[in-house]
Amino acid sequence: MSTTRKHTALPKAQILIEALPWLVRHNGKTVVIKFGGNAMVDEDLKAAFAQDVVFLHHAGLKPVVVHGGGPQISAALDQHGIVSEFKAGLRVTTEDAMDVVRMVLAGQVQRELVGLLNRHGPLAVGLTGEDAHTITATKHQPEIDGELVDIGRVGEITAIDTGAIQALLADGRIPVVSSIARSQDDGDSGHVYNVNADTAAAALAAALGAETLMVLTDVEGLYEDWPHSDEVISRLTASELERLLPDLSSGMVPKMEGCLYAVRNGVTNARVIDGRVQHSILLEIFTDEGIGTMVVPDEKGDAV
Repeated sequence: MSTTRKHTALPKAQILIEALPWLVRHNGKTVVIKFGGNAMVDEDLKAAFAQDVVFLHHAGLKPVVVHGGGPQISAALDQHGIVSEFKAGLRVTTEDAMDVVRMVLAGQVQRELVGLLNRHGPLAVGLTGEDAHTITATKHQPEIDGELVDIGRVGEITAIDTGAIQALLADGRIPVVSSIARSQDDGDSGHVYNVNADTAAAALAAALGAETLMVLTDVEGLYEDWPHSDEVISRLTASELERLLPDLSSGMVPKMEGCLYAVRNGVTNARVIDGRVQHSILLEIFTDEGIGTMVVPDEKGDAV
């Protein structure tokens, strides 16, 4: 029995020891995690995500979760008889659609995520970008074929106020932020904007001076030569990423633009990881190999 116990205990000890330098390195640091993709709809993945975030908290890091809710919003719009339409990769958000978006993000997705985290203790507190002026935006009009297009209440972030999030972190809480923003225009009383959650996570990471931005996706990372190869780029600099951006698939563009913005605005590194893998966050932060794509700032002299 004792021999068996030694054999089963030793690998556990080795795993813990391997994590030690990473624990020391990240202790006290803020990590912003964009929650999305399959991890947001699969029950087992959701539970594993919550465990990972709570683990980071108890390991001495300061996690901040930012989420959208694409699949849930599309389902709710269908139920309300509102057609989902996308232009330039963004959801066209009419006034009626905005009411549904707000209800789903703040009243459904956020509530569920806060509930999952709080199974492990009184940790998570939900807020939207409206709260305490956390995220402020103005109307975003993308350019399609040389013309500006009106896509409704879709916002472009103009300001971040981290006060509420910093207060929650100082109180030992885990902020869970829905990607809705208040209107910059004071005359636009009561109006809010739907903002891209990848963009919101990057803006918050930069404003918080985060150590790491982590973006959960439904792919393994950034591919070297997709679709001809499924080789994942494990590490690249901001300038290398900037050169690749024009050729990326539309779904990856806001994620990688977010990573680029983050590392160019004070975040130490940004990572795109496969949210379909259980405990991918822990694998990425606390192991030597990592499992996704990491973007780092340019070395001096590298910038384009």
